[in-house]
Amino acid sequence: MSEIEASSTASAAPLPRTAQAGGSALTHSVVVEPAAPGDDELAHRPTAAFFDVDNTLMHGASTYWLARALSKHGVLSGRDILSFAWKQARFKFGAENHGHISSVKSSALELVAGFPVSEMKAVCEEVVDRDISPRILAPVRRIAERHLEADQEVWLVTASPVELAGVLASRLGLTGALGTIAEVEEGCYTGRLVGDLMHGPAKADGIAELAAERGFDLERCTAYSDSANDLPMLRKVGRAIAVNPDTRLARQARHYGWPVLDFRRGRRAAKLALPTAAAAGVGAGLLYLYKSRERD
Repeated sequence: MSEIEASSTASAAPLPRTAQAGGSALTHSVVVEPAAPGDDELAHRPTAAFFDVDNTLMHGASTYWLARALSKHGVLSGRDILSFAWKQARFKFGAENHGHISSVKSSALELVAGFPVSEMKAVCEEVVDRDISPRILAPVRRIAERHLEADQEVWLVTASPVELAGVLASRLGLTGALGTIAEVEEGCYTGRLVGDLMHGPAKADGIAELAAERGFDLERCTAYSDSANDLPMLRKVGRAIAVNPDTRLARQARHYGWPVLDFRRGRRAAKLALPTAAAAGVGAGLLYLYKSRERD
């Protein structure tokens, strides 16, 4: 079938009730479509596919484009973005520990404290339509569509803000998204999280919670990722698939016999990903943005 149009008829989902302070249910999700009713037999239980976003569904980092848009809207300064980007690059590419993760989390939240949720949603729609949609990997999108055609739910699972993930899921006609949720009071961000970053083990916990809520048998589900950071999620499902894998994930895929899909080109695909080079690229790109804004 042809690709789902970017202006999918699936309506954008409202912010989840658990994004408000004190929420206690499924804390990291935006549902685009409700679960279809079915009987209780195992053979008819709903099945799902879970897709990481950055460098799996799309080229690059979704939060980079969100930060750039917030800078253009005057929410962030170039210096804010450069500082946060360097921390996020270290976090993404393996130099992570509890203190560093807390630093990334607190930095990101402090930058948007007091910002209205309604304005964030509008910025996310702008970013998805202008910046992220052209960077979607067409082969991965077609894989997601095939899961939908097979009557399986398709969920994005990402450390990016749930508002951004929810808009992207809606535009692609997917079932929903699991993402990082910031606490909201009186329509504005408080600077605190609901739960934790949707990263690493939190992704595995998130899909397990989602499976309990929506009746999935995780042994019949599939997960896709590019990063060894997502090994907890990949090991949680019955079928794990490495997409454009980093070096460590490629080794793990060989060890477990997982399929590997590589849509990178030439020597880049052969050599896989070099984390230090990627981190340097993020830092260099945001340094350019910062200097450009200083000249304006």
